[in-house]
Amino acid sequence: MMRRQDINIRDPFVLTSREEQCYYLYGSTSMSAGPHLEVFRSQDLENFTAPISLFTPPKDFPWPKLFWAPEVKFHGGKYYLTVTMAAPEQPKGTLILSADSPTGPFTLHSDGPVTPRDWECLDGTLFFDEDNVPWMVFCHEWVQIDDGTLELIRLSPDLKQAVSGPLTLFHASDGPWVKPLKPGKYVTDGPFVFHDADKGLSLLWSSFGKDGYAIGVSRSSSGLLQGPWVHEEHALFDIDGGHAMLFDTLDGQRMISFHAPNRGPLERAVFKPACGQNGLFS
Repeated sequence: MMRRQDINIRDPFVLTSREEQCYYLYGSTSMSAGPHLEVFRSQDLENFTAPISLFTPPKDFPWPKLFWAPEVKFHGGKYYLTVTMAAPEQPKGTLILSADSPTGPFTLHSDGPVTPRDWECLDGTLFFDEDNVPWMVFCHEWVQIDDGTLELIRLSPDLKQAVSGPLTLFHASDGPWVKPLKPGKYVTDGPFVFHDADKGLSLLWSSFGKDGYAIGVSRSSSGLLQGPWVHEEHALFDIDGGHAMLFDTLDGQRMISFHAPNRGPLERAVFKPACGQNGLFS
């Protein structure tokens, strides 16, 4: 077994399995053994199994680089994994893999990246609206456009490709709490869409604030993914941690997950109760 504090991980994503009475922890982990994806299983969010292999690229796999920010969601009887990958001399993008089990093995499901092929994209997250229509929110990265954006695309019902052009939701610099990483360079990272019982459709995302990597909250004034999005004045967490998501524990408590600090190789998964300020955590 491994303790939570023993696991070097960024972008921690937790899938709760009520059927198995356990949790699965996914994230960006060490690539010392080559690019691959792995998961850790736990019954208490403190003690975890050794990593379980999810996906190792086959020979001549077209996107063999990065393997960042995996998320796994259950939909229509299958598990779908979104992950940021890149090909040699090509921009990074988000692909979708699928499996019959949360531990895989996962195989490529989408027709390559579902994000625009000529954009530097990362951290795509799946969201199914009240009509069960699949969407992806993702980041158009600052390294290509200076002021990073959050973007929205609609996916085909089979999740194999985008069926709409990207819609810009907002720029990183729109966040009142956001500070430039360097002059004129603003970062968007780690979107996660959720329903807040008090404030409706909401979005967690990360950038840099006054004390380093940070988590912000934005709210859709229309109740739709298309926005417009209104930003909370202050960061939810701004002490060198971010890329957050929400999950429910086996006993029904809402939790927030993120990594902190934002300095390799010190990154660790942090789990806190989602209550208090902004309806999230204090």
